[in-house]
Amino acid sequence: MNARERLIVGLDVPTLGEAEQIVSTLGDDIVFFKIGYQLVFAGGLEFARDLAQSGKKIFLDMKLLDIDNTVASGVENIVKMGMSMLTLHAYPKAMKAAVEAAKGSELCLLGVTVLTSMDEQDLIAAGYEYDPHTLVLRRAEQALLAGMGGVVCSAEESAAVRKIVGPGMAIVTPGIRPAGSERGDQKRVMTPADALKAGSSHLVVARPIVKAPDPKEAARAILAEMEAAL
Repeated sequence: MNARERLIVGLDVPTLGEAEQIVSTLGDDIVFFKIGYQLVFAGGLEFARDLAQSGKKIFLDMKLLDIDNTVASGVENIVKMGMSMLTLHAYPKAMKAAVEAAKGSELCLLGVTVLTSMDEQDLIAAGYEYDPHTLVLRRAEQALLAGMGGVVCSAEESAAVRKIVGPGMAIVTPGIRPAGSERGDQKRVMTPADALKAGSSHLVVARPIVKAPDPKEAARAILAEMEAAL
């Protein structure tokens, strides 16, 4: 894969109008977009389907978690939408149900290990007995055993996760920040070049591109950094 196939631009904006403008501005430079809760609840599902039909790749970031039958039913319909990637929380039963539902399709299922906005104190407050690194590795191993297409983790854990899942699974890393950019609410971040060198296969970048004065130039700079690293 080249840099264009590895860079996923997060359409983390409140309205369809803004999302459409970003996609138009970025043009052919960007082929992969992430659509999450914010845009989904503003009509983003139809937009995601339209983008997929136009030839773009869509990472639907829904972080599904429910009883097995509900997860499976949701995944079956998402397959029909033509999405390229879908997230669900990396709970073993949910992952197994999703894998069975997506069997035979091209949908890449991603297990979310630990959110990049969470650190050790956040996990303790949530009742977990593991530190972030340990929990990420445990869930990565469970995702591998379940037959998932990949995992979502911080780039800080990419190298360790790659040793567990091997070369075949996707490692998608949010919390990517070019040198000099603000962290925002992310606590475990890394630059694009360092993330690729650590073992990440796909990088999710939102604010550094969509909030930039010139989104197209910001995207091209990140792509250039990625190409140099590759």
